[in-house]
Amino acid sequence: MRDETQLTFVDVFAGCGGLSLGLMKSGWRGQFAIEKNPDAFATLSANLIASPRKKDQFLWPEWLPKQAWDISQVLSNYEKNVSELCGSIDLLAGGPPCQGFSLAGRRNNNDPRNRLTEEYIRLVKLAKPRILLIENVRGFNMAFKKTSDDSYEVAYSEKVSQQLKDCGYRVFSSLVDLSRYGVPQKRRRFILIAIKEHDVALTRLGDASPFDVLERERRRFLSDKGLAFDRSVTAREAIGDLEVDGSELIDCNDSSVSGFRQIAYAPRYTSPYIKLMRRQGNSSPDSLRLPRHSESTRATFALVMNTCDKGKTISADDRARLGIKKQALTPLRDDAPSATITTLPDDIIHYSEARVLTARENARLQSFPDNYRFVGKYTTGGKNRRIDCPRYTQIGNAVPPLFAEAVGRMLKGLIKS
Repeated sequence: MRDETQLTFVDVFAGCGGLSLGLMKSGWRGQFAIEKNPDAFATLSANLIASPRKKDQFLWPEWLPKQAWDISQVLSNYEKNVSELCGSIDLLAGGPPCQGFSLAGRRNNNDPRNRLTEEYIRLVKLAKPRILLIENVRGFNMAFKKTSDDSYEVAYSEKVSQQLKDCGYRVFSSLVDLSRYGVPQKRRRFILIAIKEHDVALTRLGDASPFDVLERERRRFLSDKGLAFDRSVTAREAIGDLEVDGSELIDCNDSSVSGFRQIAYAPRYTSPYIKLMRRQGNSSPDSLRLPRHSESTRATFALVMNTCDKGKTISADDRARLGIKKQALTPLRDDAPSATITTLPDDIIHYSEARVLTARENARLQSFPDNYRFVGKYTTGGKNRRIDCPRYTQIGNAVPPLFAEAVGRMLKGLIKS
């Protein structure tokens, strides 16, 4: 039987569990999660289903097998069970796949992954949750260009907002800079929050929006986490204890491919942010595998670090000068937040070492705590890119848990205050 004092959520398009983890840490209990990729679901399951920590476990209904599911499969096979949840879900969270909207690639209005948002709406109509939370890339809020008459079609976010209004929700949205909530990277995301009409949360909001409340509570949230509120966490403050220089190197202990090395974790540097990431355990973090760069690659990276502006994507002139074909490559600054973490390991160069970041360094910059374990291959290539979801991809696609926790706190306060 449901504990009526416990606020519950369902996570759709859950990925490896970043959004769920943050919501759980803010006091919400997860009913279940829907994620179609077996690799990402395996990581979510290892941390949030099989976890020995009850507060970090999904409750999980008996009718839904604990496996990777496509949202369409869940709605087709378990429509009756989902409809019976009506009135028992406080929050439906989910970030539909963003590739079709991303400014980093080819924006395609007809990308089939965009249509999964419509399945989300179908789920909303069945379950009728009190609050909805959608996270997506900035491109979700930008119009697509038509090819026929060179005019612009309405942004997909506006279509979604109208559908939610038709379902009886009041919709709020904003572009949010996640670095303002302790996430040590320049990451701007489109956030949509919809609240069911006549819900007590709307009464408590008054003339304000949930984003006004989120901003008002930002200082207290960061203070509770031991983080500064008047500046962003820097890259070195996030990953300074994971540097190779001065570390003992050992054989990688969690790679399916032999011949890789990793640091033997022994913290020689700390910061309030690192203390926060390591708060729940003193064991060595996983996913520390170091890249095996050729000497020529290391030499090119060193030139980038020494001759290009740090903290910025290298310019077309610099790419031509250095013979680099890759369009997006950013050398980090140690005294500023990281560039946006993506699914590609070679998008970013370390601030002081001529190499790309490890998966764990990316996870730190995404605010995953060190006790969160990642499952599966590190990378993939070729045709498998369309199928596999290796660790770097899982991490790059995730909602940063620290920001999810801040939003979870705010929404919980609206309902229960």
